[in-house]
Amino acid sequence: MYKVSHLILALASLFMPITSFASDAAHLDLTNSAIGYICLFVFVIAYILIIMEEQIHLRKSKPILIASSIIWVLIAFAYQQHGYDDVVEHALRHNFLEYAELFFFLLVAMTYINAMIERRVFDVLRDWLVFKGFSYRALFWLTGILAFFISPIADNLTTALIMCAVVMTVAPDKPKFVSLACINIVVAANAGGAFSPFGDITTLMVWQKGILPFTEFFNLFIPSVVNFVVPAMIMQLAVPAGKPAETNEKTLPMKPGGMVIVALFLLTIVTAVLFHNFLQLPAAFGMMTGFGYLGIFGYILKRKHGFKDNQIDKNFPDGREEFGLEKEDQPFDFFNKISQAEWDTLFFFYGVIMAVGGLGLIGYLGIASEFMYNELGATQANILVGFLSSIVDNIPVMFAVLTMNPDMPEVQWLLVTLTAGVGGSMLSVGSAAGVALMGQARGMYTFFGHLKWTPVIALGYAASIYVHFWVNG
Repeated sequence: MYKVSHLILALASLFMPITSFASDAAHLDLTNSAIGYICLFVFVIAYILIIMEEQIHLRKSKPILIASSIIWVLIAFAYQQHGYDDVVEHALRHNFLEYAELFFFLLVAMTYINAMIERRVFDVLRDWLVFKGFSYRALFWLTGILAFFISPIADNLTTALIMCAVVMTVAPDKPKFVSLACINIVVAANAGGAFSPFGDITTLMVWQKGILPFTEFFNLFIPSVVNFVVPAMIMQLAVPAGKPAETNEKTLPMKPGGMVIVALFLLTIVTAVLFHNFLQLPAAFGMMTGFGYLGIFGYILKRKHGFKDNQIDKNFPDGREEFGLEKEDQPFDFFNKISQAEWDTLFFFYGVIMAVGGLGLIGYLGIASEFMYNELGATQANILVGFLSSIVDNIPVMFAVLTMNPDMPEVQWLLVTLTAGVGGSMLSVGSAAGVALMGQARGMYTFFGHLKWTPVIALGYAASIYVHFWVNG
């Protein structure tokens, strides 16, 4: 037994770095150890699977959930050999709390968006655009402008899907127009999301971290406009002339309470901002208060249908067959809207935050920070973040930057917020909006169709950075 225990310790030592301790006695430098290399390899493999999601049809949350667990188990094993179990526990809890705040914030926002969709709020907007008889060029600009101004309130993914539905409805037989309009929508939605704490996950993370106050994000409005307008001005020259054929197809009118839910969502955002700015409470706490607004209003809507609040929720999850109701006549079900949240996305965020946090504890983010922000300089590093966001999802890139926490002035934090938000527009796979629209407009909006216009989008990217320094520098 004595020999076996020594053999185990000898094998474990192979996984330890040559220099076990950093300057802090309770912190292990694992960057040059076998465990460090294995963790890095696991993360890379998981991310390759995420990038190939459309080809292999594996949900992106699944590989990153497994990868994050493997990374933290290996780190815990390494620290346990030196008796520092509490260090790993503290670091893991810190990252988990970061995720929990983001999770509840996004869950509330997604539920409100689902409620608006169910009440047909966005269908009314789509019908208005479809039946106004706009030309192709007018629709190109209208869908782009609406995507730009809706995404700061709703998320850029939902906004892009709504605008793409408009394009697909009015011009299903014009693939060239659909492709150009989708590219424009992706650029506009990502640009619009960059100047609002609610417009993109990356801006939300920066705001929740307390790096920038709420109002400072609006300093990016003009650079964001430039990022959208410059490529749009060039792409519009390729939009076909004429206008779509008239159609008589109409969706059903907005359901009762639709505009009230829009108002409650805006009130929820105001609540989150006031709680965060004046009471120093987490923004997620304000959003959860807004959850209560929707829950109470859902109760009122349900009572109008003659149902008790828990009648369908508990006894009749479907809420249709047992009551002989058509789908359109179902009462509003608050918890049903929660169940329709994008759970794959939420669990993907968990895996990313935990995995990147683990790589940070190993020491890899320190090395990256030293190279990017000390050797390259803040401006070059933050511009590079935008290009990385077009290849890798901007969420792990921004979380890595926040974990590095480089010492930068406010103008540089605004720059990295801008570049991380709009850099993904350069490739169709660089943002959630682009990936979603490739599925929605399959065969018409493609990777290579978007790639053809990448130089033009990159021109807008460069122009927005120049304008940012001119306006905010």
